[in-house]
Amino acid sequence: MSHTTDVVVTGLGATTPLGGDAKSTWAAALAGESGARPFEEDWSAQYGIPVEFAATIKVKPSEVLERPELKRMDPSTQYAIIAAREAWADAGTPEVDGERLGAVVSSGIGGIWTTLDGWDLLREKGARRVLPMTVPMLMPNSPVAFVSLEFGAKAGAHALVSACASGAEAIGYGVDMIRAGRADVVIAGGTEATIHPMPIAAFAASRTLSLRNDDPQGASRPYDVDRDGFVIGEGAGVVVLESAEHAAARGARVYARIAGVGLSADGYHITSPEPSGDGQIRAMRAALQESGVAATEVVHVNAHATSTVVGDLIEARSIRGVLGDDADHVALSATKSMTGHLLGGAGALETIFTVLALHERQAPPTINVTQPDPELVLDLVRDTPRALPAGEIAAINNSFGFGGHNVALVVTSA
Repeated sequence: MSHTTDVVVTGLGATTPLGGDAKSTWAAALAGESGARPFEEDWSAQYGIPVEFAATIKVKPSEVLERPELKRMDPSTQYAIIAAREAWADAGTPEVDGERLGAVVSSGIGGIWTTLDGWDLLREKGARRVLPMTVPMLMPNSPVAFVSLEFGAKAGAHALVSACASGAEAIGYGVDMIRAGRADVVIAGGTEATIHPMPIAAFAASRTLSLRNDDPQGASRPYDVDRDGFVIGEGAGVVVLESAEHAAARGARVYARIAGVGLSADGYHITSPEPSGDGQIRAMRAALQESGVAATEVVHVNAHATSTVVGDLIEARSIRGVLGDDADHVALSATKSMTGHLLGGAGALETIFTVLALHERQAPPTINVTQPDPELVLDLVRDTPRALPAGEIAAINNSFGFGGHNVALVVTSA
């Protein structure tokens, strides 16, 4: 197959702070709901952590998975399996030779709960009490390993780690697998489970988290003049990708097409984005060029927009730099205002939002923006969804990660 092979999305799955599946998550996003809530545990008092809330998973894995599965999987893998099963069923459980089925499921941080719990167990009770499944549970490729085992994916099982861009890059790699002829179908996405006191304390120490403890649901406010950092979230998003030919042959429903993948690196700083947005611009331009989509065809952008003081405006200027005056007719959504930041799962979930926005012709809202930053040079969808035009349309989903990783996906209507 050539790189021009059409790759379509035929299945969607998620478990998030807004819902236990993709359908309920999307409905909550369109309704402008927030998934942020106070911690059930009193970590603030116990450890002196200044942040008292996060966007925690809405439906706990214990309500969905069997007890043996819970015991042998880190939470990050549990979320991935839940989302993958939903996506596979949503795609109509495709009949495909295992050697033509791939899996690409990423995590930005990996099995942090297993790692830290294992260390606590070793210190408190000694080496004999460390569980034999500890390494398979904590390794960053554990989610994709379990997904590939479950569905018999033998074309390749990959776990790309690029911090907050991991989920989007996984989907991009899945597209590349199909275009390269390695697979006809790929299960792709991202997952994260880092709402644990140590990562929370570390993010708080880096001064990237919102400290709005008195108003968790209003804390994630991308592009607002009073934004003060992101709200950490957890969960997973998974899609089923297929070559258009394979999907058509089995009569599959097609949500949208992943038409272009753009990748770049800033080569600038371990956490801060490059101020001019050069890397972000190169990623978006590469995705547009690969897709053959013109700036005039882009009607929607799901921004990375984490609600940090510096990052939001760099991205906004980058989008304007790529689309020029055509950006005036683009509906900009910043859905982390509702979901929080799922880190390695963010790009995958936001790809699902982008796909559904085109499929249902509705751009999801951005909540909590009471005073838009006067330097925002784009048309932000605020509080309620906005209708998208009929006909063939395109959207961009941006994901950027610590380390200077930039991923842009161009999605077109089916």
